[in-house]
Amino acid sequence: MALSIKMDIDAVEDVTCLDPELLQLPDVSPFALKASPQLVEDLFSQWLSLPGTGHLVKSLIDDAKSGTIVNASTNFSTLNAVGSHSLPSMFPSSNAPPLSPRSSSGSPRTSRQKSSPSALGSPLKLVSEPMQEIIPQFYFQNGCPPTKELKEQCLSQINHLFNNPLNGLQIDEFKAVTKEVCKLPSFLSSALFRKIDVDWTGIVTRDAFVKYWVDGNMLTMDIATQIFEILKRPGCKYLTQVDFKPVLRELLTTHPGLEFLRNTPEFQDRYAETVIYRIFYHINRSGNGRLTLRELKRGSLVAAMQHADEEEDINKVLRYFSYEHFYVIYCKFWELDTDHDFFIDRENLIRYGNHALTYRIVDRIFSQAPRKFTSEVEGKMGYEDFVYFMLSEEDKSSQPSLEYWFKCIDLDGNGVLTPNEMQFFYEEQLHRMECMAQEPVLFEDILCQIIDMIAPEREYCITLQDLKRCKLSGNVFNILFNLNKFVAFESRDPFLIRQEREEPTLTEWDRFAHREYIRLSMEEDVEDASNGSAEVWDESLEAPF
Repeated sequence: MALSIKMDIDAVEDVTCLDPELLQLPDVSPFALKASPQLVEDLFSQWLSLPGTGHLVKSLIDDAKSGTIVNASTNFSTLNAVGSHSLPSMFPSSNAPPLSPRSSSGSPRTSRQKSSPSALGSPLKLVSEPMQEIIPQFYFQNGCPPTKELKEQCLSQINHLFNNPLNGLQIDEFKAVTKEVCKLPSFLSSALFRKIDVDWTGIVTRDAFVKYWVDGNMLTMDIATQIFEILKRPGCKYLTQVDFKPVLRELLTTHPGLEFLRNTPEFQDRYAETVIYRIFYHINRSGNGRLTLRELKRGSLVAAMQHADEEEDINKVLRYFSYEHFYVIYCKFWELDTDHDFFIDRENLIRYGNHALTYRIVDRIFSQAPRKFTSEVEGKMGYEDFVYFMLSEEDKSSQPSLEYWFKCIDLDGNGVLTPNEMQFFYEEQLHRMECMAQEPVLFEDILCQIIDMIAPEREYCITLQDLKRCKLSGNVFNILFNLNKFVAFESRDPFLIRQEREEPTLTEWDRFAHREYIRLSMEEDVEDASNGSAEVWDESLEAPF
């Protein structure tokens, strides 16, 4: 009898160790139960008074005495079935919300529970295992492999083009592969050929091409990545100016629009250099001479290459490749370089645009504030430096130009243009207006006009982002240091305004280059006809274009 009572007490004490959460009381929070021991005792006492509780305790004691394995799941299921008639008295079915699903891994409380009968087999704790979702591979170190259909289609084209006794192609026969299989501009043919023919055998076999293009997953890359991989040197993660020289060399050799240059190697080199400088001016936004894949994708070079490959008239390819644009840049440089040593000093540059620029802005350019010179000659600007200057001067609407001139005006380099900095440059403009007997415009009025035009976020503090948001930002710089363009802006020709609206795709640089090319070509025609001056053409050509 004493043993029976002791086992009863032990069983009761074991039950009291149950987590209050196991009671599954919808209207009572488990946190409230743990925080109120008296409430737990009251609930436990009521549980002991249930008819099924006595049967459960007695059956557990009998099983323990007989050595039978205790089936807690069965016993608790019986208790739940019996006790279900008594629970509604405390929690009416009409007011009890449905039980929330439990997960052994989702609740921090369940992870701390001790082993108990409910943890062994309670139906209240049974949850279905979450199904594993198989995520397909989305990253491939060497590029995404081609699909079976795409691979078979490509191999069919390759087998057709490489069907010859040599089972390979020489460099002059490789252009068809570049165009038809790779879908690349034809003037990339030599660069692609050299990329595969690393041993310089003079022949690219079918197997070598398949290994590079198909097995190397070049087939599935976008065209910008393909061009980047073909042009970059092994181990490099960027392109330099030297990497573009083979492409320009083949373009000069094969493009019908540049055929007239084949007998003038010197101008071929100058044209190639100018195209490369223009590419890096617009695309290499970091300005470090290292063109990354991201910059190549964000730029317009790939589209310009495709256009140049399809268009027989190279002058219609306004982006980078136009010969007329090269002609204008080179002739301007040659006019200023009076001693023809291929360098320009301060006195040479001050004559640019019929003395349009102020001395102060020229001094800032030669202080290399906007860009470090590549000439490596003290006080001298090289041809590449001049290309960057001229592109910035003649198209102040482009982002590279805004960055170029912003660095010039930002004297302290703090990233903000203040009224004092702008007044420093405008003082010389004001003096020039007085010398030319023009009505001077006070700086206070100019400052109000600039602020109204730009509408900066902080009044009287103009940042580079403020300038990039405004379409009229270029006029700010013309007001500060280019008198000719400042006067032209104040008295705009309605014909020019209408022309800009009719041709919105043309940039300021496109219009300037077109106008200057006509002027220079007419001057050359006049010089060929006589020794007279061509200045008579300047006034007549300035307005129409």
